[in-house]
Amino acid sequence: MYNIFNTPNWIKKYDLSFTKTADVPESVFTEINQKLDVLQTGTPLVSIVIAAWNEEVNIIRNIASLADLATKVPLEIIVVNNNSTDATQQTLDKLHIKSYFQKIQGCGPARQMGMENARGKYILLADADCIYPEYWLDDMIAVLSSPDTVCVYGRYSFIPEPGFPRWKLAMLEKMKDAIAALRHVKRPYLNAFGISMGYIREYGMKVGYVMVNVRGEDGRLCFDLMQFGKVRQLKRNRSRAWTAPRTLQRDGSFGQALLSRISIESKKLLSLLTPHKPHDTKKI
Repeated sequence: MYNIFNTPNWIKKYDLSFTKTADVPESVFTEINQKLDVLQTGTPLVSIVIAAWNEEVNIIRNIASLADLATKVPLEIIVVNNNSTDATQQTLDKLHIKSYFQKIQGCGPARQMGMENARGKYILLADADCIYPEYWLDDMIAVLSSPDTVCVYGRYSFIPEPGFPRWKLAMLEKMKDAIAALRHVKRPYLNAFGISMGYIREYGMKVGYVMVNVRGEDGRLCFDLMQFGKVRQLKRNRSRAWTAPRTLQRDGSFGQALLSRISIESKKLLSLLTPHKPHDTKKI
């Protein structure tokens, strides 16, 4: 349930109080792996692809939440280590998932490698520092598998931290969702973020990711996918991904983050009324 004052109770189980992989008890990995062994299959319909850069502890929370997915859909989990300098690879080696190493820096190259090694018909993108609810996969695939659909994106919420209380974050999320609804009419690719996004692998392989380290590689892919079908929204609150407010904290206080986003979106408002002309998304 979406609550403007508190995070859902289920999120608390993934609040690991560790800062290093070496400090995490083996029992934690054992419990997660037992669930992964039941959840994953050798003939997946869905491949969950995650790019990870210096997320040695966050990726444990992430995989732990995915291991709790309430689904009967055959799936596999793939994590691509994108030149991490911490113990991310040691963490991945302890988990019963597929992992690869991409030396080209950037989410685009990392996700491209994950897609190339995926065996599922559908690709779901997840972020290494995010936590996912149990119905996330089923709700995403229900939309993605609907007629004429090539890409789907979901909504996300922020986990409160000091200076960023839940009620303020919820207010920001409501504003964000309103802007997303406006974007969706003519420029839906602007809402396609790797935190919660899915697409048909066949078409993803045809267009590919931008192979340099640049922000917006997810939206660029979505734009190219639009030639093959429709982009749809998943609006269900029960399917929201949850993440720490790290992107907001970069701006300083909550007020500064809010004003910054209002300023950016205000300048773009008129452009949202017309579709973006065809262009080379790989050109930087």
